[in-house]
Amino acid sequence: MFHDLQELLGAYLMPVLIAIPLAIIVLIAAFKRDDYRPSREYTPPARPPGVPRATAPVALPPLPVSPNAGPSMASPFVTAPTPMQPPAAAPVIPEGPPTVLVADDSAVVRTKLKRLLEGAGFVVVQVNDGNEALTQLEDKPEIAVLITDLEMPNKDGFELIADVHGSLTTEDLPVIAITGHDELHGRVGQIEGVYGIFKKPWNDRELLKRVESLVHLRTAANRRGRRVTDIRPPAGA
Repeated sequence: MFHDLQELLGAYLMPVLIAIPLAIIVLIAAFKRDDYRPSREYTPPARPPGVPRATAPVALPPLPVSPNAGPSMASPFVTAPTPMQPPAAAPVIPEGPPTVLVADDSAVVRTKLKRLLEGAGFVVVQVNDGNEALTQLEDKPEIAVLITDLEMPNKDGFELIADVHGSLTTEDLPVIAITGHDELHGRVGQIEGVYGIFKKPWNDRELLKRVESLVHLRTAANRRGRRVTDIRPPAGA
């Protein structure tokens, strides 16, 4: 009988012994989870007097960004200052071979001068009269010397020289005059700003030397910020 009672108790006692520790573990876990839940009776602390209720998030000032910092370190809410634009540079005359303007209504004369000057390394611009010459001088500030005939239609050489030296942009442009008449040769000799008078047919070597000398003088004057008339070559040079 005792043996039967022991078997009966063993059948019911073993599950009870296992269930009790499990129940204890579940209760402990439940109490720990409740520790992180706010109490329903919680009330926030009272605000100090004079402090207004916050109605919007307070914007904090942006952190300073190092100049060497990459894009990822910069705040997306900070607007970078607009960089200052450098002052516009003055127009620069393109570098290259000097340019000579030839004004003559004779195609033969223009061809001879073009061949002579281009053979010496100059760039040659050709026009038929004084009006076309003034247009080229406005469009091409790099022109270093003007060679003009004195007898041309529409605007002759005398009128062209007067217009060139009457303009602030071309008043120091060296001019070489060519003519086939002795009386015109004498008239132009008194005009200021004419650095050479050549009678047709001219001597190629002398004309070329005069052009080269005037180009050199004008280049030197521009570098020093002076006018060609300030360093005019001596008479007869």
